[in-house]
Amino acid sequence: MAKRLLIVLALFLLAMMFWEVAANYTERTALTPIATHYVAQGPDEVGAPNLVTAVVVTYRGLDTLGEVTVLFLSAVAVGLLLTMGGLDQKAEPPTPASEIVETAVQYLFPIVLLFGAYIFVNGHLSPGGGFQGGAVIASATLLLFLALPRSKLRHALLIITESLSGFGYVLVGVLGLVLAGGFLDNRVLPLGDYGRLFSAGAIPVIYTFIGLKVGAELSAVLERFKGEAS
Repeated sequence: MAKRLLIVLALFLLAMMFWEVAANYTERTALTPIATHYVAQGPDEVGAPNLVTAVVVTYRGLDTLGEVTVLFLSAVAVGLLLTMGGLDQKAEPPTPASEIVETAVQYLFPIVLLFGAYIFVNGHLSPGGGFQGGAVIASATLLLFLALPRSKLRHALLIITESLSGFGYVLVGVLGLVLAGGFLDNRVLPLGDYGRLFSAGAIPVIYTFIGLKVGAELSAVLERFKGEAS
Protein backbone atom coordinates (compact mmCIF):
# COMPACT_ATOMS: atom_id res chain seq x y z
CA MET A 1 0.00 0.00 0.00
CA ALA A 2 2.78 2.41 0.95
CA LYS A 3 4.57 1.67 -2.32
CA ARG A 4 1.46 2.50 -4.35
CA LEU A 5 0.97 5.75 -2.48
CA LEU A 6 4.59 6.67 -3.14
CA ILE A 7 4.13 5.98 -6.87
CA VAL A 8 0.94 8.05 -6.98
CA LEU A 9 2.66 10.92 -5.15
CA ALA A 10 5.62 10.82 -7.54
CA LEU A 11 3.29 10.87 -10.56
CA PHE A 12 1.33 13.76 -9.05
CA LEU A 13 4.50 15.78 -8.51
CA LEU A 14 5.67 15.09 -12.05
CA ALA A 15 2.26 16.15 -13.40
CA MET A 16 2.44 19.39 -11.40
CA MET A 17 5.93 20.07 -12.69
CA PHE A 18 4.94 19.55 -16.33
CA TRP A 19 1.77 21.60 -15.83
CA GLU A 20 3.84 24.48 -14.49
CA VAL A 21 6.11 24.36 -17.53
CA ALA A 22 3.19 24.13 -19.99
CA ALA A 23 1.15 26.87 -18.30
CA ASN A 24 4.01 29.38 -18.33
CA TYR A 25 5.36 28.49 -21.75
CA THR A 26 6.01 31.47 -23.98
CA GLU A 27 6.83 30.89 -27.61
CA ARG A 28 10.06 32.57 -28.67
CA THR A 29 9.49 34.95 -31.56
CA ALA A 30 13.06 36.14 -32.08
CA LEU A 31 16.53 34.68 -32.12
CA THR A 32 18.82 35.05 -29.16
CA PRO A 33 21.69 37.53 -29.56
CA ILE A 34 24.27 34.79 -30.14
CA ALA A 35 22.02 32.99 -32.63
CA THR A 36 21.50 36.29 -34.44
CA HIS A 37 25.27 36.64 -34.70
CA TYR A 38 25.60 33.15 -36.12
CA VAL A 39 22.96 33.79 -38.78
CA ALA A 40 24.13 37.27 -39.72
CA GLN A 41 27.89 36.85 -39.54
CA GLY A 42 28.35 33.10 -40.00
CA PRO A 43 28.57 33.05 -43.82
CA ASP A 44 31.18 35.82 -43.86
CA GLU A 45 33.22 34.59 -40.91
CA VAL A 46 33.17 30.86 -41.67
CA GLY A 47 32.21 30.63 -45.34
CA ALA A 48 29.92 27.59 -44.92
CA PRO A 49 26.35 27.60 -46.31
CA ASN A 50 25.42 24.98 -43.72
CA LEU A 51 25.26 27.11 -40.57
CA VAL A 52 24.82 24.03 -38.38
CA THR A 53 28.26 22.94 -39.50
CA ALA A 54 29.65 26.39 -38.81
CA VAL A 55 28.38 26.28 -35.24
CA VAL A 56 29.36 22.68 -34.49
CA VAL A 57 32.82 22.72 -36.03
CA THR A 58 34.04 26.26 -35.36
CA TYR A 59 32.01 28.34 -32.92
CA ARG A 60 31.53 25.36 -30.58
CA GLY A 61 34.55 23.33 -31.61
CA LEU A 62 35.43 22.37 -28.04
CA ASP A 63 32.03 20.68 -27.70
CA THR A 64 32.77 18.62 -30.79
CA LEU A 65 36.15 17.68 -29.33
CA GLY A 66 34.35 16.46 -26.21
CA GLU A 67 31.92 14.39 -28.27
CA VAL A 68 34.76 12.74 -30.19
CA THR A 69 36.53 12.01 -26.90
CA VAL A 70 33.40 10.44 -25.41
CA LEU A 71 33.00 8.21 -28.47
CA PHE A 72 36.64 7.13 -28.24
CA LEU A 73 36.32 6.30 -24.54
CA SER A 74 33.11 4.37 -25.21
CA ALA A 75 34.80 2.29 -27.90
CA VAL A 76 37.73 1.58 -25.59
CA ALA A 77 35.38 0.61 -22.73
CA VAL A 78 33.42 -1.77 -24.96
CA GLY A 79 36.64 -3.45 -26.07
CA LEU A 80 37.95 -3.80 -22.54
CA LEU A 81 34.69 -5.14 -21.13
CA LEU A 82 34.25 -7.71 -23.87
CA THR A 83 37.89 -8.78 -23.60
CA MET A 84 37.71 -9.25 -19.83
CA GLY A 85 34.19 -10.69 -19.68
CA GLY A 86 33.58 -12.65 -22.82
CA LEU A 87 30.65 -15.00 -23.25
CA ASP A 88 30.08 -18.05 -21.07
CA GLN A 89 28.79 -20.17 -23.93
CA LYS A 90 30.05 -20.08 -27.45
CA ALA A 91 27.33 -19.38 -29.99
CA GLU A 92 26.53 -21.70 -32.83
CA PRO A 93 28.32 -21.06 -36.13
CA PRO A 94 26.47 -18.37 -38.10
CA THR A 95 24.23 -19.48 -40.92
CA PRO A 96 25.70 -18.41 -44.26
CA ALA A 97 23.65 -16.03 -46.36
CA SER A 98 22.38 -16.89 -49.80
CA GLU A 99 24.55 -16.30 -52.84
CA ILE A 100 22.29 -13.45 -53.95
CA VAL A 101 22.71 -11.61 -50.63
CA GLU A 102 26.46 -12.17 -50.57
CA THR A 103 26.86 -10.88 -54.12
CA ALA A 104 24.65 -7.86 -53.45
CA VAL A 105 26.62 -6.92 -50.33
CA GLN A 106 29.91 -7.19 -52.17
CA TYR A 107 28.64 -4.56 -54.60
CA LEU A 108 26.86 -2.40 -52.00
CA PHE A 109 29.69 -2.29 -49.45
CA PRO A 110 32.01 0.04 -51.41
CA ILE A 111 29.05 2.16 -52.53
CA VAL A 112 27.93 2.73 -48.92
CA LEU A 113 31.52 3.60 -47.96
CA LEU A 114 31.64 6.12 -50.79
CA PHE A 115 28.30 7.60 -49.72
CA GLY A 116 29.61 8.02 -46.16
CA ALA A 117 32.66 9.82 -47.50
CA TYR A 118 30.41 12.04 -49.63
CA ILE A 119 28.40 13.02 -46.55
CA PHE A 120 31.34 14.22 -44.49
CA VAL A 121 33.24 15.82 -47.39
CA ASN A 122 30.16 17.89 -48.28
CA GLY A 123 29.19 18.58 -44.67
CA HIS A 124 29.89 22.31 -45.02
CA LEU A 125 27.54 22.60 -48.00
CA SER A 126 24.60 20.32 -47.19
CA PRO A 127 23.06 18.49 -44.21
CA GLY A 128 25.49 15.94 -42.84
CA GLY A 129 29.00 15.99 -41.50
CA GLY A 130 31.65 13.91 -39.82
CA PHE A 131 29.49 12.03 -37.31
CA GLN A 132 26.79 11.25 -39.86
CA GLY A 133 29.30 10.13 -42.49
CA GLY A 134 31.16 8.01 -39.97
CA ALA A 135 27.91 6.34 -38.91
CA VAL A 136 27.13 5.52 -42.55
CA ILE A 137 30.58 3.96 -42.93
CA ALA A 138 29.93 1.86 -39.82
CA SER A 139 26.57 0.80 -41.27
CA ALA A 140 28.47 -0.60 -44.25
CA THR A 141 30.54 -2.66 -41.83
CA LEU A 142 27.36 -3.89 -40.12
CA LEU A 143 25.86 -4.83 -43.49
CA LEU A 144 29.00 -6.78 -44.32
CA PHE A 145 28.91 -8.69 -41.02
CA LEU A 146 25.22 -9.52 -41.35
CA ALA A 147 25.61 -10.95 -44.85
CA LEU A 148 29.13 -12.36 -44.48
CA PRO A 149 29.51 -13.15 -40.77
CA ARG A 150 32.94 -14.72 -41.27
CA SER A 151 34.35 -11.48 -42.66
CA LYS A 152 37.17 -9.81 -40.75
CA LEU A 153 38.47 -6.27 -40.76
CA ARG A 154 42.11 -5.29 -40.78
CA HIS A 155 42.81 -4.23 -37.21
CA ALA A 156 46.05 -2.50 -38.14
CA LEU A 157 44.25 -0.36 -40.72
CA LEU A 158 41.49 0.55 -38.25
CA ILE A 159 44.02 1.51 -35.56
CA ILE A 160 46.10 3.60 -37.97
CA THR A 161 43.02 5.34 -39.39
CA GLU A 162 41.59 6.11 -35.95
CA SER A 163 44.91 7.33 -34.53
CA LEU A 164 45.92 9.51 -37.48
CA SER A 165 42.41 10.99 -37.75
CA GLY A 166 42.37 11.91 -34.08
CA PHE A 167 45.87 13.38 -34.29
CA GLY A 168 44.99 15.33 -37.42
CA TYR A 169 41.82 16.70 -35.83
CA VAL A 170 43.67 17.98 -32.77
CA LEU A 171 46.49 19.31 -34.96
CA VAL A 172 44.06 21.42 -37.00
CA GLY A 173 42.59 22.69 -33.75
CA VAL A 174 46.00 23.73 -32.43
CA LEU A 175 46.85 25.39 -35.74
CA GLY A 176 43.70 27.45 -35.28
CA LEU A 177 45.10 28.72 -31.99
CA VAL A 178 48.46 29.58 -33.55
CA LEU A 179 47.49 30.87 -36.99
CA ALA A 180 43.91 32.11 -36.55
CA GLY A 181 41.55 33.21 -33.82
CA GLY A 182 41.05 30.13 -31.66
CA PHE A 183 40.89 26.37 -31.34
CA LEU A 184 39.52 24.75 -34.53
CA ASP A 185 39.27 28.14 -36.24
CA ASN A 186 38.71 27.14 -39.84
CA ARG A 187 40.49 30.22 -41.19
CA VAL A 188 43.83 28.43 -41.03
CA LEU A 189 43.01 27.73 -44.69
CA PRO A 190 41.54 30.19 -47.20
CA LEU A 191 37.75 30.41 -47.12
CA GLY A 192 37.59 30.07 -50.92
CA ASP A 193 34.47 30.77 -52.96
CA TYR A 194 31.24 30.55 -50.98
CA GLY A 195 29.25 27.45 -51.87
CA ARG A 196 32.09 25.61 -53.61
CA LEU A 197 33.39 22.20 -52.56
CA PHE A 198 36.82 23.61 -51.73
CA SER A 199 35.62 26.38 -49.44
CA ALA A 200 34.86 27.12 -45.78
CA GLY A 201 38.53 26.95 -44.83
CA ALA A 202 39.50 23.88 -42.84
CA ILE A 203 35.95 22.64 -42.21
CA PRO A 204 36.08 19.93 -44.93
CA VAL A 205 39.42 18.76 -43.52
CA ILE A 206 38.05 18.70 -39.98
CA TYR A 207 34.97 16.77 -41.01
CA THR A 208 37.09 14.30 -42.97
CA PHE A 209 39.12 13.55 -39.86
CA ILE A 210 35.97 13.23 -37.74
CA GLY A 211 34.23 10.99 -40.28
CA LEU A 212 37.18 8.62 -40.59
CA LYS A 213 37.65 8.50 -36.82
CA VAL A 214 33.99 7.82 -36.07
CA GLY A 215 33.73 5.23 -38.84
CA ALA A 216 36.85 3.38 -37.64
CA GLU A 217 35.79 3.40 -33.99
CA LEU A 218 32.23 2.21 -34.60
CA SER A 219 33.44 -0.46 -37.04
CA ALA A 220 35.89 -1.71 -34.41
CA VAL A 221 33.07 -1.92 -31.86
CA LEU A 222 30.89 -3.88 -34.30
CA GLU A 223 33.68 -6.34 -35.01
CA ARG A 224 34.33 -6.77 -31.30
CA PHE A 225 30.69 -7.67 -30.75
CA LYS A 226 30.77 -10.03 -33.74
CA GLY A 227 33.88 -11.73 -32.41
CA GLU A 228 32.30 -12.31 -29.01
CA ALA A 229 29.10 -13.69 -30.53
CA SER A 230 30.79 -16.08 -32.97
